[in-house]
Amino acid sequence: MALTGQIKIAPLAASFGAVVSGVKLSSIGNEDWRVIYQNWLLYGLLIFPEQHLTREQQINFAKRFGPLEFDLVAISNVRRDGSTRTDVAHDETLKILRGNMDWHADSTYMPVQAKGAVFSADVVPKTGGQTGFVDMRAAYDALDVETRERANTLSAYHSLHYSQSKVNPVASQATSEKTPGYGFHDGPVPLRPLVKIHPETGRKSLAIGRHAHNIPTMSETESEDFLQRLLDFSCQAPRTYFHDWKQGETVIWDNRCLLHCATPWDLSEPRIMWHTRLAGDPVSEAALQSG
Repeated sequence: MALTGQIKIAPLAASFGAVVSGVKLSSIGNEDWRVIYQNWLLYGLLIFPEQHLTREQQINFAKRFGPLEFDLVAISNVRRDGSTRTDVAHDETLKILRGNMDWHADSTYMPVQAKGAVFSADVVPKTGGQTGFVDMRAAYDALDVETRERANTLSAYHSLHYSQSKVNPVASQATSEKTPGYGFHDGPVPLRPLVKIHPETGRKSLAIGRHAHNIPTMSETESEDFLQRLLDFSCQAPRTYFHDWKQGETVIWDNRCLLHCATPWDLSEPRIMWHTRLAGDPVSEAALQSG
């Protein structure tokens, strides 16, 4: 465990991630903030127990990382009247939640992908409902030389229409209107390299996930097979971590080098999480092109 002033940094038993204690995110000073940011770049995922942030405090903390893609969205199976959503086959919100149970990075289907996210647990189920993370830097480093060299030359298109169609073949604009923060980008489909260079650390990582498809130099079948093999290889220990949420916890992850996914829980139990998304830099997070 590393100590920096009153802040304690305890690395996870994985290739990335750390638990941070000895700090209150609602009232951090500039020195503590610099420590947090440096360790965020180093570990990719930081977990802050017992924060119990208000909505305003979460937004203010997130703004320290830069502009926001959006300030606050509830990721939840709870309706406004307090009842729970359980009809996966017909409920549009649950179809989005189901899609999020596949590995992905946020907003890669937009012209500018997200920088990262702040996520807080408000209400958690008794069991299940973990969030999984995978270190795509370590995945890239672990590739055999031939596959790594091949990946360095390739790009893939990214589309939420594509990825969500695997869950909901009749997804429409009406779906996105019912799920704020998850708009279906209807502009040109972004093309992104399979290997991303982190703009602040210089480390390379695999930039794949459920939104990635249709590598231009391959047939549809070959592309899907290659991307799936990369994903299956990446999502193995010690490159994965599944977080068991406790009420009041806050995490922040670096969307430029990690993938994440939700996991199932008993939908008769409420689960309410608050998601703030950090806007990407238009220079470093822009797609190669759109087509």
